Amino acid sequence: METFEKGLTMRQPVINLSEEKEIKVIKYWIRILNIKLGWIHDFDKIVIKYVSLFYSTAAIYLLLFHKKKKFQANTFIMLDIFRVSSHLLTAFTGHTDFVYSIDISTFNDCQLICSGSYDKTVRVWDVETSKQIQSFNKHSAWVYCAKFSPYHYYNHNQNVICSSSANKTIRFWDFKHNRQLQEFNGHNKWVGGLEFSPFNGGRYLCSGSGDNTVRLWDVETSKPLHVFNGHEYSIWCIDISPLQSNSNKSNNIGVIGGNGYTICSGSSDKTIRIWDIETTKQFIAFEGHQQALNSVKYGSNELMNTILSGSEDKSVRLWDIRSGKQIQVFNGHTSEVWAVAYSPFVTNNIDIGEISNVICSGSRDSTIRFWDIRSNKNSLHLIKDCNGILCVKFFQLKKDMKRKSDTVCDVNLCYGSFKGPICIWGY
Repeated sequence: METFEKGLTMRQPVINLSEEKEIKVIKYWIRILNIKLGWIHDFDKIVIKYVSLFYSTAAIYLLLFHKKKKFQANTFIMLDIFRVSSHLLTAFTGHTDFVYSIDISTFNDCQLICSGSYDKTVRVWDVETSKQIQSFNKHSAWVYCAKFSPYHYYNHNQNVICSSSANKTIRFWDFKHNRQLQEFNGHNKWVGGLEFSPFNGGRYLCSGSGDNTVRLWDVETSKPLHVFNGHEYSIWCIDISPLQSNSNKSNNIGVIGGNGYTICSGSSDKTIRIWDIETTKQFIAFEGHQQALNSVKYGSNELMNTILSGSEDKSVRLWDIRSGKQIQVFNGHTSEVWAVAYSPFVTNNIDIGEISNVICSGSRDSTIRFWDIRSNKNSLHLIKDCNGILCVKFFQLKKDMKRKSDTVCDVNLCYGSFKGPICIWGY
């Protein structure tokens, strides 16, 4: 049995057709099911629910299993459903300047957002009440990145945020008891992007800096492990490759990259570089962007060999790690791109008769755009916000927070802005 929708299981259909007939049948249903829902108003909540179920369980299921791809239904949702059913749900106000970063996590059944801002503060927000519940102002300069620490939560049952700042430090805050726990010093200029390892319970932390280096830290011992040198200018953004399914849970530093874990970094030198964590060597440098990199992200699952990037040159680009080449460039933003993300959405690509993944980008031009990963045509969908977009994050509401009527699309999009508000867009 294959899990296909919430509460719904389906067996893979037995279709005794020739290859050619199978393709014709699939394309026929894709054409029939390519329903435009923009005209629906009060009736949309009923119609979308059943259209989405039928669309998903027929067209997507047939297409993906026809190609023998693993499909996880709770991960993929048609973009059209989000497009017609979503709207601005709430806005968190309190920051007085740029919100460079946001993160979302759940602690003891309470879903929280943390944020870092140019106003020198780190703040914590309750998603359900839309209220600020904590604020830290111990950084003496702007805060670039704020992330919840998985290491402290899973190993010590502590509610901790890690933040980076222009004061050259990385700090850990216990936001439940309102105290600072740790401080990392080592960078000799501002600290930008932060990322916890998806392995070893988030024990390792990676940081990029204005000193042109990437550093790897052991959160447990508070010690630096390695400095990666190679970039010629400042490093704003970093990411660590996703968890490997065959990873050894007992990995320790020294064999941490034994399963191929890598770090990617984006710099003002216009390059993206990939570093092997175990050997500490650079093995790929992507060139193509014309200005500084603001955001880089690794893909996962079937896209795990790709990297997505956004730049001050206003473009979004997709790269193939295996070939070391650019796959696609997406143009349409009219100002610098500050955020990129692999979305949980898919779209029906009629040109190739297949389902395609959808990526997302946020820009200072005050738009969030969605793109078909297999096409560099115009964006599929656009969300406008007058405040300019600096960071984006997809998440799902807790089960007890969903509407009693249940939602067709339970994916929400949270984003931070140039003017301070943090917004949630969803259904």
